[in-house]
Amino acid sequence: MEKQIINTQNAPAPIGPYNQAVKAGNTLYISGQIALNAATGELVKSGVVDETHLVMKNLQAILTEAGMSFDNVVKSTIFITDMNTFAQVNDVYGSYFTGTYPARETVQVSALPKGVNVEISVIAVL
Repeated sequence: MEKQIINTQNAPAPIGPYNQAVKAGNTLYISGQIALNAATGELVKSGVVDETHLVMKNLQAILTEAGMSFDNVVKSTIFITDMNTFAQVNDVYGSYFTGTYPARETVQVSALPKGVNVEISVIAVL
């Protein structure tokens, strides 16, 4: 199976040895996104709501580059550093979907890259 690397300047460049996304067949695997502003490279740390919105916009930019949308997402993984922020993250996350929601897990972790509060990865199918 051939794999296609998906990258867009409308989402932050990877901060390590990985790609924004890889498409294998009709399936798109998007790497975990954090609250980095694609245009400035600046980290947004003004609260978990703002961080989550930027994470979702970064995911949306990658989905768009691959010719997909949140309607194509079948699986999400949310990493948060404080389960007390779950409701806020959940509200923002949910606002980006229409119709049916994907399968998902939310996991509290002790730390995330660059000290952010939330990171989200998704799998989408065309």
